[in-house]
Amino acid sequence: MSESDAPEPESPASSDEAKQNALLFGEWDVSEIEYSAPGMSRYIKATPIAHTMGRHASKQFKKSEISIVERLVNRLMQTEDNTGHKQKTMKIVRDAFDIVAEETDENPVQILVTAVENAGPREETVRLKYGGISVPQAVDVAPQRRVDQALKFIAQGTLSGSYKSKTSAAEALAQQLIGAADYDVQAYAISQKEEKERVAEAAR
Repeated sequence: MSESDAPEPESPASSDEAKQNALLFGEWDVSEIEYSAPGMSRYIKATPIAHTMGRHASKQFKKSEISIVERLVNRLMQTEDNTGHKQKTMKIVRDAFDIVAEETDENPVQILVTAVENAGPREETVRLKYGGISVPQAVDVAPQRRVDQALKFIAQGTLSGSYKSKTSAAEALAQQLIGAADYDVQAYAISQKEEKERVAEAAR
């Protein structure tokens, strides 16, 4: 191979740019995220991409292959103020991550993953009909639904914590993530999980 055909050495600037592009929001490393719930780990993906332009929407259950951060963003968009405003909602999540990092000195993506694992209910109830009578029955919750429920509780807690309040949405989200990651029963997401499991235990 001639000297003219040899690849040019990568410049320090392009190397730094590539490294930055591999970080979530250009700031957070997701390569060493730890999972404590084996059943849920395959449904919690930590990737540096926070916006996939809806590429997962064409196939059932494809949502589990996109970043848990984008799934949180999508869940937060299901409110009156944020519907259709993905960039606005991503800024809320980015600001919340900065608050989490400042208060905990930990990677906020790891805090999010731990919060989702802690807030996913293991049991819930369904209604079975016997001769026209509805009877509650406790059932195990599938891992993917546990992730869905955890994100729902975190989003609802964020809304309730910031609605008609001086607390910003980013601050409310940060409080929910930290509380759920610490398994604080005062946190909305954990209290909702405990309530679902309590009702399910009574229906065994």
